[in-house]
This record gives sequence, C-alpha cells and structure tokens, in this order.
Amino acid sequence: MYDVAIIGAGVVGSAIARELSKYQASICVIEREEDVCSGTSKANSAIIHAGFDAACGSLKARLNVRGNAMMDQLAKDLDIPFQRNGSLVVCTKEQDPAGLETLLEKGKKNGVPDLRIIERGELLSMEPNISDDAVCALYAPTGGIVCPFHMTMAFAENAYTNGVSFFLNTCVESIAKTADGYALRTVHTDTKEAETFEAKIVVNAAGVYADTFNNMVSSHKLHITARKGEYCLLDKDAGTHVSHTIFQLPSKMGKGVLVTPTVHGNLLVGPTAVDVEDKESLNTTQDGLDSLTATASRSVKNVPMRQVITSFAGLRAHEDSDDFVIGEAADARGFINAAGIESPGLSSAPAIGEMVAEIVTQLLPLTEKSDFVSTRKGILRPETLSMEERNRLIREQPAYGNIICRCEMITEGEIIDAIRRPLGARSLDGVKRRTRAGMGRCQAGFCSPRTMEILEREASMSIYDITKNGVGGAIVIGTNKEI
Repeated sequence: MYDVAIIGAGVVGSAIARELSKYQASICVIEREEDVCSGTSKANSAIIHAGFDAACGSLKARLNVRGNAMMDQLAKDLDIPFQRNGSLVVCTKEQDPAGLETLLEKGKKNGVPDLRIIERGELLSMEPNISDDAVCALYAPTGGIVCPFHMTMAFAENAYTNGVSFFLNTCVESIAKTADGYALRTVHTDTKEAETFEAKIVVNAAGVYADTFNNMVSSHKLHITARKGEYCLLDKDAGTHVSHTIFQLPSKMGKGVLVTPTVHGNLLVGPTAVDVEDKESLNTTQDGLDSLTATASRSVKNVPMRQVITSFAGLRAHEDSDDFVIGEAADARGFINAAGIESPGLSSAPAIGEMVAEIVTQLLPLTEKSDFVSTRKGILRPETLSMEERNRLIREQPAYGNIICRCEMITEGEIIDAIRRPLGARSLDGVKRRTRAGMGRCQAGFCSPRTMEILEREASMSIYDITKNGVGGAIVIGTNKEI
C-alpha cells in the first residue's frame, strides 16, 4: 500500500513526484515505457513560454506564469540547461497590429513582466534574419528555452534520490476503488507479468491517456484528443540563424510555426497541428514537413532547411475544455487529475507539481522531511572544463578521453555516467536523451555499436536485450555466422 501512486513519468508526473518527495510518504510512479520522458515530454518545442497567450483566469495562464518564474532556481538546483533568450511574436504587413495589442493586454492581465511592442527597426537589430514582411512584434524577455529531456530526468532523478519508487515498463490496465483507496492492476510490457498496486491517493498524469484513467473511476468524463505536431531539427551550423524564439501572430492561416534556437545550439522549426484518432501516431508526413518550410518563411527568411538532420512528431493532450484539468475528481475521492496538459505544459510543469502536492497534503496528513535533498548534479560535460581541468580529468578517468559520438563529441565517461546514475539509461535512446550521443549530424550512424558495447558491459545486459527505445525495439536479433 502506497500513500500516493502517480501514473506517468513525463515531465508533469516527474515534477509532481519531486514535490511530493519533500514529505514523509510512500510514493511510486508507474510508467508503461522503458524510461522516463518517453512520451510528449520528449517531443515538443522545448520552450518556456512567458505566459501571454493563455486565456486570462485559466489554469494555463496562472500555472504558466508561476512555472516560468520558478525556472531560474530550478535550473540552478537541478542542473538543467536553461536560457532566457526571450520570445518575439511577429506581425507581418498583411496582418492587423491590433492583434499584438490584444496579446499585450492579455499578458499584462496574466502577470507577465516587461512585455512591450517593438517596431521594425528594433526588431531587425535583434533579429537580422527576420522576414522582410515583418513590421512589428511583441517582445517577451522572460521567454526561454530548456532541454526537456534533462528537465524531466532531473525531476525524476531527484524524486528517486528522495525515496520515490519508479516502476518502468509497467502498464496500468485497470483502476478500481477499494475501502482504503485504489487498486491499480498492471502488466509488465515485456514479461507480461501482472501485478496490483494499492494506493490511498492516485495522481493521473498519463498524458493523452489521462481521460481513459479518469473515466474508469469517475462519472464526470473527460475527452482528450491527440493533437500531432511535426518538427524539423536543423544542424548546429544553423543554430545562430535566430537568437530569440520567433512566433507568428495567429491569423486566418492559423497559428503558424515557431523558429527557435535550442539550448544545445541547433535550430528547431515547428510544429504542425493536426488532430489524430490514433494516440500512438508518431509518424511524420511529407505534407506536414513541407508545410513547415512554407510557413516558417512568413516570420524568418532564408531558414536553411537543407540543413535538417532529423524530423520528429509529438502528441499534445488536448482536452475538450481547452484548459488544464487539475484537481480531485468530484465523485472519486483521492483520485487527482493532472490531465489535458498540452502547451504550455512544459512551462507549467513545476507549478503543476506544487499545485498537486498541495491537494495531496490536504487529503493526507503528511509531514515535511528534514533531510530532503533539493539539488541534483547532471552529467559532467568535459567541453565545459578548461584544458587543464580536462587533462586532469582524463588522467584520473581515462574514459573521458575516449570519444564515442564524434558529431556531438560525447565521451565514454559521459555514457557510463548516464548508465550508472539514478534511473540510468538502458537503451540507445535513453543514452541519447541523457548525453546527446546519437543526436548529431550522422544521427547515431557511427556511435550506436560502440554505445551498445558500453551498455552491454556497464548495465550487465545481453546484446540481444539492448533496444533502441524499449520493448519491440531490438537491434540485434541473431547471428549470421559461427565464430
């Protein structure tokens, strides 16, 4: 019997777990995938929104602004790559600048600081590659960019260090009310073993499947639509094409797409927005990717799309109410939803963690820990060291002098750290999200076999059990000759 069981180890579930780990309580996180950060949290715009777009008075608005304000301290405490690069909403000559005034007033009501409208001269000085049709823009200096992988893993690792149990490859199949709380029947995605978890409180942070779990226990039904967004990621040679996050003023043509640098030095273009019935539909489409090229040019000229190194798609959990659904289900005491968490969900995640933890502590008499560990150190990047420090590190730990991924210059030492650390990597994608090995120009063409050898050695895994991204992703399936 756990005090709290959290369904979902994305950024929201992991942020909630970290907040609850501040209390004396037995807490578990149940995740169907082989790793944390395996759903929407790994495939999004990596933006910390300022908060001017959400409807005034909505949970999206309140939690976005609060989450944004929390990021500086969180980035410091949890060693998360984060940068306040500022954002710009561009208005072109075919559009009515009154739309920017509307966003400005909405942002002020939401509590976004330092918003202002800038004219073309200042806009051009800030962004030389801005479209020739751009006439003015809304400038939000508090907008930022973050690494969503490291953000999610930082929350999860810190929660784990503070006593939260994580059960990966564990799919919740049913939830039933019991005398003391809830029984969650699960099946291991690989072994197919069944197991039942009991908890006094259940927190539903299951992304696009959050409606499924809510509807198992509540007559107040939710309906979540999976909204697919496709993206193109460009090489680091294109990373300085813009320095701010460039949004487009919504028009009759739609919301447009953003063009933004990433914290790792790439350029990101996207997303599209298409509602899909299949909640596993993560394929990209030629039409979708072609539309990114055409739409991006409305705000930024000469985007070097020939330097695309990969494309990907993510699903946003759009609930019919068009707002976050956070709180205890009215007819299911102890069942707490964190549902419909679409954009600005990444930005709001720290504040959602706070809000859900407050709800839980109103239901359970929990005591704060005196020994809570608030900090976490990320994986050491030798490139951040001086030459003297790096040489000393290599003398002491030679693995940091062995380059495995040539595109991103990732060392064996970093990969070993990614495997050995709390909730360590057990797949190629797990290593990639933690270290960026395989994220460069060749997209893992060179480093995959060498990374697999390190996984086999350090995680004591059979080469046949190493996957790209969990069950069904086996890479080596047999031998073709005797040795």
